[in-house]
Amino acid sequence: MADAPDTALIVVNLGTPDAPTAPAVRRYLAEFLGDPRVVSIPPLLWKPLLHGLILPLRGPRSAANYARIWLDEGSPLLVYTQRLAEAVAARLPQWRVLSAMRYGAPALRGALRALRAEGVRRLVVLPLYPQYSTTTTASVADVVAEETQGMDVTLVEDYSTDPAWVAAVAASVNRYRHQHGAGRHLLFSFHGIPQRLADAGDPYPQRCTDSANAVAASLGLEPSQWSMSFQSRFGRERWLEPSTLAELDRLADAGVREVDVVCPGFAVDCIETLEEVALGLAEHFQSKGGRLSYIPCLNDHPSHADALAQLARRVACEP
Repeated sequence: MADAPDTALIVVNLGTPDAPTAPAVRRYLAEFLGDPRVVSIPPLLWKPLLHGLILPLRGPRSAANYARIWLDEGSPLLVYTQRLAEAVAARLPQWRVLSAMRYGAPALRGALRALRAEGVRRLVVLPLYPQYSTTTTASVADVVAEETQGMDVTLVEDYSTDPAWVAAVAASVNRYRHQHGAGRHLLFSFHGIPQRLADAGDPYPQRCTDSANAVAASLGLEPSQWSMSFQSRFGRERWLEPSTLAELDRLADAGVREVDVVCPGFAVDCIETLEEVALGLAEHFQSKGGRLSYIPCLNDHPSHADALAQLARRVACEP
């Protein structure tokens, strides 16, 4: 299919609070944690716990964390996602390209309704989740299915081993190490999900492994030179292992004193990368006598925009 004026691309990210304040964070988390794709506890049990205990306690604490990484222009996730969408748009001049958030603003549901009202016939939806999960990509798919009746829609479900994306991640690691020096060990840290979801068939852990293997192969790393882990745990149930915290402790106990961490499950930098990894886990590893260097996400780097534009063109041409 050739590029056409009635073709639109929506680049979708998770979402972010409007401000680094407790009320804004509570509003955002209420929507995010209220999605049954994210927390599958029956609503009659979950909602009183969420609104009566979790949001009042977590709101102020999360707001303080957001304040540590907030940019002058706003939330890093929103700023970098918009910049990335603009960079992709420059590579697709005959397409309508816009960004949206699954939770918060600008809302995905509103963007889909606006495009449908405008008469856009061909739509490509690109969730900025390289590795498919029922907790992320499937939630975007739910909204798309509800709001795009009568439109010709393609949803990009996964690009965990897309060659251009893998090359972009590998190049970012090489670029960082050339500028700052290479740590002894490279750790791939992905967002975690509850182990029960993997046990129920969610392919996310394997997709993360595929991504890490592909990037490590592109970098020419030996198995002993890298490992992978899962971060951002929530609640008390078992999540994917090893946790990034536990893996850093293991490396420290093994005598590793310099670790580079890259987070290829995140398309752009956000609270999980900038506050949790670059600040929090770096401080923890330092307390163990080591130095953690965080390699930034691809953000709006030209290689990232190139990879996503190529991906959008390719899926639009597929039958």
